[in-house]
Amino acid sequence: MSSGSEVKLAGGGGVEVEEGDKWAKATRAAEDLYSIRDTYFPPNPDDKISKLQSQSDLSLSLLDSISPEERKSPVQRAMYEYLRGKILDVVPEYRKEAEDHLSKAVKLNPSLADAWLCLGNCIWKKGDLPAAKNCFNLALSKGPNKKILCLLSMLERKMAQGKDSNFLSRLLTHGLHQSLTDFPAYVGAENRAEIVEESIRHAKDAITLDVKDGNSWYNLGNACLTSFFVTGAWDHSKLLQSLKAYQNAEKDEKMKSNPDLYFNCATVNKYLENYERALSGFEAAALKDPSLDATTEVQNIFNLLNKLENLLRGHGRTKRLASLTSSLEAANLNSSHKGATVDHLSEGLNKGVAVLGKVLFFIKHENATPLYYLLCDSNQTVFVLSVYGTRNEAIKEGDQLSLLEPYYHLVDFSWKEKHFHFKSIRVDFIEQVLVNGKVLSQHQSVRSSIYAQHKP
Repeated sequence: MSSGSEVKLAGGGGVEVEEGDKWAKATRAAEDLYSIRDTYFPPNPDDKISKLQSQSDLSLSLLDSISPEERKSPVQRAMYEYLRGKILDVVPEYRKEAEDHLSKAVKLNPSLADAWLCLGNCIWKKGDLPAAKNCFNLALSKGPNKKILCLLSMLERKMAQGKDSNFLSRLLTHGLHQSLTDFPAYVGAENRAEIVEESIRHAKDAITLDVKDGNSWYNLGNACLTSFFVTGAWDHSKLLQSLKAYQNAEKDEKMKSNPDLYFNCATVNKYLENYERALSGFEAAALKDPSLDATTEVQNIFNLLNKLENLLRGHGRTKRLASLTSSLEAANLNSSHKGATVDHLSEGLNKGVAVLGKVLFFIKHENATPLYYLLCDSNQTVFVLSVYGTRNEAIKEGDQLSLLEPYYHLVDFSWKEKHFHFKSIRVDFIEQVLVNGKVLSQHQSVRSSIYAQHKP
């Protein structure tokens, strides 16, 4: 092989080729193919499939232009098998042909880190997650690499999430669909949180290699968001960590073409009950990738807000309210908590404060969490209560609640010529709610995993 087409291994097992030769053209074609996969989101998904197919055919044609004489050595053959496998593996479905070529590549040249990465991704698609993780770890053993660390982080989230659902099936390229239910475990429940924490550690390791890389920050945001759901959707500190990571990801110009960043960030804002930001984020995601369920998310939030507004309007000051509030009795509050009505709360967390309220209505909606209730306090002020980490049978209509250290928020914004204005209280922990003066038992808490369709 002439010096003009020499293939050399770069640091970490990558491949360095001279500009202008056939190897370089085939390598660039494969990279362009994956760029289409990750950044092209036409209104009609079939257009993307068609474009990927045509680019794949072009890439394979360029690769096949390399004569057998130019791929005689083990390093050259490894490069050829790696590129062919990578090109074939660009589709979402598992292809055995791609796995065969990638397997040959790593046998011929075990130092080829990206071949191990591609092989792991291919094996992941057929469901052999431990084998895929082994490939990623072998790739990582060739040297620190932010891309490998991000993929390893995503795979660990998948392993924690469950074997049979689609939770992270698109988290490689996408955001988070709503539709929360219990999901089947791939590993025991006791190990899920631990595996997700490992995912977070790998995501942070990727950031230390390049603190300005938006994709690494995006991956950390996804890891923290997954942790929120895996532990039962109650720990809002995970949401705040996730939101901060997404905000850092947005500083990277290349991430602005990623619709899933907008989708996931909107999801975080939805659970933080920043409804206006959530609506804007989902709408932006829908514009960038119409195949996402972002439009459905917008409609679900809009429907929920309308329902809350209508219920609040229907429970204004009435004789029934006066009767209900007159029956409110002082609960056995810890001396460290001072009683207060909703009108005296400050925006945000109200430490050392307790609000007494009567449950008027349980509000059904599209999602499993949070639980929404309509309450009134002793001043007959009607407000919305959202409860996290608690089973729905723990609180019933007619119950008297003592809300300890409530997080208060005044919802006040307009969307599509509709104005929303209501008082809202959020409680995150079972320990923050006394029902009829009694502490809720631990069996009424939710600390198990909740399913939400993530896309890695």
